[in-house]
Amino acid sequence: MSMPFYVAPEQFMKDKADFARKNIARGRPLVASVYVDGILICAENTSKSLHKVSEIYDRIAFAGVGRYNEFDSLRRAGVQHADIKVYQFSREDVDARSLANLYAQYMGNVFTHEVKPLEVEILVAEVGADPTGDQLFHILYDGSVVDEDRYSVLGGEADAIANRLEQGYRADCDFDQALDLAARALVGPERTPAAPDLEVAILSRSNGRRAFRRIDDDRVASALEAASAEGQAEEGGSGSEASGAAPSNGE
Repeated sequence: MSMPFYVAPEQFMKDKADFARKNIARGRPLVASVYVDGILICAENTSKSLHKVSEIYDRIAFAGVGRYNEFDSLRRAGVQHADIKVYQFSREDVDARSLANLYAQYMGNVFTHEVKPLEVEILVAEVGADPTGDQLFHILYDGSVVDEDRYSVLGGEADAIANRLEQGYRADCDFDQALDLAARALVGPERTPAAPDLEVAILSRSNGRRAFRRIDDDRVASALEAASAEGQAEEGGSGSEASGAAPSNGE
């Protein structure tokens, strides 16, 4: 009689976590950041029909990285949950925190009880009436929830991207500046961000009840060009000031 194959629970959970992290890192990353008029979400995505960023309800957006069919099924479940909650209660009862808790519970159950974990990380974002009401919830493959306050990075190379964001982040950035910073943080110093390679959406306080809006390639390209021109002008101004400084030795 053969002995059953045994794996220690600690090793089994570690193997599942390594499996999920490795496969999520293969996908292209995503950045969400708070700017002066709301929340910007920017992802590397060349597809025009398979979206990483979508609306869930009114002032709430969903974003995911990793295996597309898995995070899209989570998105659809969130939309259905929001619709049912509105039908039973009211619009005001649909919020990002309850959705994040729902996702965390489901993803944690899958990670704990199923052989294969979900190969996804997701973001639930909600824009408030003022900046203090903005919320970013980053849910990991094992159901862990991280409540971010300024920006959130999902997917591979998250630490490097977050470091690049930290160097230039300002809460008072306008849309052009926020998009340029997010795009350059995503692609890194070796590449130049291009509009066709990016999927961009915003949750805007000025959009009314339906805050979610996708940004087309032309608007993305113009924002990147405007931010680049502004940066070059600032560098030129600082350089001319330095070169025009008078010597202090009396000559």
